[in-house]
Amino acid sequence: MTACAIEPAAANEENGDGEDGDGEIGNGDGETPRTERALTEDGETPRTGYVVTEDGSVPRTACVITVDGSYAARLARGGDSWFPERWTLDGPEPYAVPLPGNQPEEPNTEVQPMGDGRVLIRRFADGRHTFSLLYPTGPRTGELPLGAVECPEEGTVLRLLPPAPGGEKAYALAVGPLSSAVWLVAGGAFGPEHLAQVPGRCSGGVWLDRAGRMLALDRETGGRTKAVVVDLERGGEVSPLLQIADGSDDRLLLADPDSGLLLISSDAPSPGRPRLGWGVLGSTLPVRFPECLRVADCTLTPFAIQPGQVLVPESCGVALRVDGPTGSWVGVWRPAARRVQHLAAPEGWLAGAGLWTEDGELLLPYATAQAPCGVARWTAAPGDGALAGEAEDPGGTGAGDAGPEGSEGGGGAAARSPEPDPPEPVVARPVPLQQAPLGNLVTK
Repeated sequence: MTACAIEPAAANEENGDGEDGDGEIGNGDGETPRTERALTEDGETPRTGYVVTEDGSVPRTACVITVDGSYAARLARGGDSWFPERWTLDGPEPYAVPLPGNQPEEPNTEVQPMGDGRVLIRRFADGRHTFSLLYPTGPRTGELPLGAVECPEEGTVLRLLPPAPGGEKAYALAVGPLSSAVWLVAGGAFGPEHLAQVPGRCSGGVWLDRAGRMLALDRETGGRTKAVVVDLERGGEVSPLLQIADGSDDRLLLADPDSGLLLISSDAPSPGRPRLGWGVLGSTLPVRFPECLRVADCTLTPFAIQPGQVLVPESCGVALRVDGPTGSWVGVWRPAARRVQHLAAPEGWLAGAGLWTEDGELLLPYATAQAPCGVARWTAAPGDGALAGEAEDPGGTGAGDAGPEGSEGGGGAAARSPEPDPPEPVVARPVPLQQAPLGNLVTK
């Protein structure tokens, strides 16, 4: 069992002038952000990603974005020092504000933007995970300590979960040898709060609803990994989500609460070789594994789904990080489409980070010495879901056409705009795919 002790927050300590930061967030204070090079995949980049690739590894994501796309946060590097940096994305032009502390951060420090513009930071020292909220206070950085979590059990690893819907709360997952614990580390009343204990070693972390109640985790028990759902409002009640075959490893990589679209990884259609597939939350139809999501000598990892496509999950745009022999680039795909469109990533792309808008615009943050805070934009073309602008096939890795995909409810391939003011989608209860036949799962 994972055992973690809570240490209450200390008195309010700041590096700044003692303000609470409510009036300082996102106000364009005119500070000139530091110029630093983009984070690289050199082993020093802090791990803030949450998706799992087809080969079971976890790629590092250099930037974390709030669910609504207002703010982003990352560890930036100036010279040999690391410091938190907050990006404001909902204004006319993106801009960055550095949030350095009294001393440089460790490269394994995690940061996460909150909905009000403050930045949550997790530091690890002397066996304790400490949490604080950072915010700009003029030329300095204000810091509000939230408390600490101590995990004395040997082998326990604690990391932040992806940003929760609403942006008011933040969660962490402590993974021990035999069980995993879900913690509320920001937004609670009295510092870190233990919410749920889940038997087995868990990884991943995907939110299934807009209320921040249903959390999907990939749980390893008995040598197999299956995605399960943890209900945080019912004492951490656990229910199955993906059980495609008894002997398969089934992981949830990404989900969209509006449409219910799920992106998964499973070796059910080809034992020992994980494949990317898609399904719909609450549907009784089996997961499908399109052939176009298999690119020779490349790993495809979904990192963003187009929101707002209520009732038409097959029309959602999906952004994929493609890692191949020549580097990393961006792939765009829709379940109703027959191919993956490959796009050259912008120079300095914070690999694995990005956001879709409801209108079909894909935003990709990047940082270079000349442009330390930038966002590249691609717009979905009407009709067939392709992207307007230059499309490239880096390294000569083409994606051949696949045959017609099945669709939920017979939806067409064209993306449809959401109706004005659609009703709030009802959270669908998970439907485990335990005995789904595999004969027709692989589509051409």
